[in-house]
Amino acid sequence: MKRFSHLLALAALALVPAAALAQAMPAQKPAPPEPAHRFDPPWNAPFQTGEAFTVPGIDNVPDLYGDVVDPQLVVFFGGNQFMVLDDLLREFRKAHPQYQRIFVETLPPGILAKQIAQGGALVVGNLRIALKPDVYAAGKSRMDMTPEWFAHTSSYAQNRLAILVRQGNPKKVQGLRDLGRPEVRVSMPNPAWEGIGKRIEEAYEKAGGAALRTAVMTSKVQAGSTFLTQIHHRQSPMRVLYNQSDAAPVWYTEAFYQKMLGHPVENIEIPAKENITANYVAGVMKAAPHAQAAEDFVAFLTSPAGQAVYRKYCFLPPVK
Repeated sequence: MKRFSHLLALAALALVPAAALAQAMPAQKPAPPEPAHRFDPPWNAPFQTGEAFTVPGIDNVPDLYGDVVDPQLVVFFGGNQFMVLDDLLREFRKAHPQYQRIFVETLPPGILAKQIAQGGALVVGNLRIALKPDVYAAGKSRMDMTPEWFAHTSSYAQNRLAILVRQGNPKKVQGLRDLGRPEVRVSMPNPAWEGIGKRIEEAYEKAGGAALRTAVMTSKVQAGSTFLTQIHHRQSPMRVLYNQSDAAPVWYTEAFYQKMLGHPVENIEIPAKENITANYVAGVMKAAPHAQAAEDFVAFLTSPAGQAVYRKYCFLPPVK
């Protein structure tokens, strides 16, 4: 009994310093919340000078670039190539220093086509921009819809699909068939105006037949677990990053770029037998206001300097 009492006394003495230390230490503050717009675009570095006023979530127009006043070249690019613009325009200006005032749009190709058909005007909020393009670049299937627009066209790159998921892949998505699971929230490009949407539907057919396509594009849309985007190359990565969607079929280059930025995402490869290949084509507009600039830009896309930029962002070589 004495020995037990002695042990209790020693234990009490041992606890005194720890309690005193705990009293002396300040209470640990909870970690501050992460910024609400920590992943918001624009992800490109601005290449024009002037007073910088970009407020994430409020004033932020990431798919319009450059000079709207008296441009020397106007390019309407399919949106999925926004990541190449910093390097591409810098290298183009090196090769053609006579073109400094350049305006570029990287909206969905279907939206750009509507804009061209309506005379070139675009309205964003309270802003109206009325510029006719010198060059229109999109997937071949989209370009083939309006061959009468172009003086000539040229293939300059190819791409393929991948699946973007959050870091750690919490829903254990391994392939396209997993996007049909009811519990997997999918961010899906709207085929109505996104060229990639129709190509992903083709891939669903390859991976799981009509049943998979119906599950993702009909049943899950009605249930609310497939979200159809308005501008997938911005919305899909952000929905995954902000845990609004679990998976997003995207162009491989878009998933690669998000990892290049250091964002907490992973890229799920799609096997070749289930994948598709997109052929990107640029056209010189017959009604190009700056015809020589258009010719120079389209030629630059397939030049060694232009192709080096596309390789940097994991685009595939063009169709010969």
